[in-house]
Amino acid sequence: MSISSQRRHIDTILSYGGYQSAHKSYSPTHEMIGRSWKRCLSDYGLDPCQPRPARIVTHQTLREHQDSVDEFLNVARAGVEQLYAQVASLGYVLLLSDYRGITVQFLGDQRDERLHKAGLYLGADWSEQYAGTSAVGTCIQEQKALTCHRVDHFDSSHIRLTCTAAPIKDPSGQLLAVLDISALNSSRTPESQNFALHLTQLYARLIEDVYFLRRYRHHLVFKCDQSRELVQVSGQLLFALDEEGHVLAANTIARDLLVQLQKMDQPNLFLPELLECQWQDILAINHCSEGTRSFRVQGTQQTLFGTLIEPKSRTSSLLNPSTRVIQQDESVPVLDRLCADDPAMRQTISLAKRLRNKEVSLLILGETGTGKEVLAQAIHASSHRAKHAFMAVNCAAIPESLIESELFGYAPGTFTGGRSKGAKGLIQQANGGTLFLDEIGDMPLPLQTRLLRVLAEGQVMPLGALEPVDVDIRVLAATHCNLQKLITEGRFREDLFYRLNGATLTLPSLKARADKQYLIQTLMKQINSTLRLRADAVSALLAYSWPGNIRQLVNALTFAEAICEGDEITVHHLPKDITLHPPEWPALIGTNHIASELFSSEDIDSHTKNYAKNSEQERLLSLLRQQRWNISAVAKHLGVSRPTIYRRIKKLKIPMPKDA
Repeated sequence: MSISSQRRHIDTILSYGGYQSAHKSYSPTHEMIGRSWKRCLSDYGLDPCQPRPARIVTHQTLREHQDSVDEFLNVARAGVEQLYAQVASLGYVLLLSDYRGITVQFLGDQRDERLHKAGLYLGADWSEQYAGTSAVGTCIQEQKALTCHRVDHFDSSHIRLTCTAAPIKDPSGQLLAVLDISALNSSRTPESQNFALHLTQLYARLIEDVYFLRRYRHHLVFKCDQSRELVQVSGQLLFALDEEGHVLAANTIARDLLVQLQKMDQPNLFLPELLECQWQDILAINHCSEGTRSFRVQGTQQTLFGTLIEPKSRTSSLLNPSTRVIQQDESVPVLDRLCADDPAMRQTISLAKRLRNKEVSLLILGETGTGKEVLAQAIHASSHRAKHAFMAVNCAAIPESLIESELFGYAPGTFTGGRSKGAKGLIQQANGGTLFLDEIGDMPLPLQTRLLRVLAEGQVMPLGALEPVDVDIRVLAATHCNLQKLITEGRFREDLFYRLNGATLTLPSLKARADKQYLIQTLMKQINSTLRLRADAVSALLAYSWPGNIRQLVNALTFAEAICEGDEITVHHLPKDITLHPPEWPALIGTNHIASELFSSEDIDSHTKNYAKNSEQERLLSLLRQQRWNISAVAKHLGVSRPTIYRRIKKLKIPMPKDA
């Protein structure tokens, strides 16, 4: 680096009044660098005019630092060597420092004097107090991953270096080490190090999680992820548990989730409470056929798929089926086949099994098309009333002038043109069986009064009849309406509500269900068992938001089956509104802080914000910022190609950072 370049760098630091002036593209990374410069000048008293030579500690001091992290180094060695193998050919060396900034492991050419002179060496002290602003030292102070690129360094003797570092924390959240890759020479543009940052963070998390599992190898560990397919091999969230289900420790991403849910400081956190399940549900995971189970995060719509890592020690009988019986619901095939592994459906079906033979009215709640009548039919078919009739009436579909006669029937001669012998109403026809009242919220108020009397007295009075008729029915009602609101508005009788609501069964929307793939395959078999769905069709079906729920899914599969001429349904056979609809961009749980902060809303000027007018723009823009505009990372996360992401950016008119 020329003397003139060093002088310009020194002048920039000495005239520092805000790091923004030196960088047109300002981001939280540069904020971290700016704060570091200020610490170097104000707190440490460092002089940029006097470059400091690399400080290499003595062999004895290095040994003391290595001994203090000996167990960690043994665990980290494989990950460190793998990362170095990935970047060595690109000119990088690798440093692993302890939390004080001393390099306790180094991979690189130890014969290269340039590395030794630059401090890229075993035993080098990269603490901010001595070396000034650097990736390692500033990472220690900020506790966040960052790239310190060329002139970001405080010391002018380092302004040819590019260094990228990520923190590694222990299970309690305390800084344990810093993983760094550095190069003597690099491109002048900071964006050239985006992939280096992503890769370093990835291996830092890998090493951190391996150390977590090592520390808690004698405890039960719950591993979970947003992906059912990836949880077994790379579950992102780790919770170490005691034998009663309380959280002993959590890895960084799991702690981020607890912070989001304001649970981080809660003592004796009970994991089943966080996942809205029973402790037995977690213990039974390894008894499931796939070894995974889905759970809903408390108070959110987030679904996590979990698996269990058993303790290495066999002194605990926690998961030993011979000493601990895992209580499971009895098998009821007609109900069991309504779902696979969705936590909300699991609770609903479990409750339906226990209530199917009880003489209690049930109220089924759910959006239109979620399968309320299908559930009612399954409850009836699995009950002791199965030999008798199941009568369904849609209170919103029958004209108000006819619904009374449809429900209660009529005596001979009641209507001109009616049947000479009269007619039994649906209530009488359901005698001994089940009466299903769909869309009960749309029943007229006068009929609500008569229905209440039937439920209270077990008798029905046909229109025009002189004597009531005894009936033995079980009533199942369903609605997508908010009945409590209708009661407040005077449109639904409160006493009828409590008659119908002996227990409530709630059906989730198809969009929220974790077992969508099971439903797709099951319905496809029912429609045409000889056809198979190709992977691109399944991907499109899984990505769609399904505002019409299961009813819309059935229609889509029926349409595809009708136009398919071969034995395989592809994405081209699906309705256009599904294939052209933008996919739901998934939210990230526990995203590393640097990924979500590198491009905050302040980094996008008002012109750019005007483009985020619809939800797809906002979701894609948010994900791009979370991934620091790393197109490859965004494409991998969404399961599409890089050209696809570029096309969406162009179509949505989202400016790239260099354009903004």
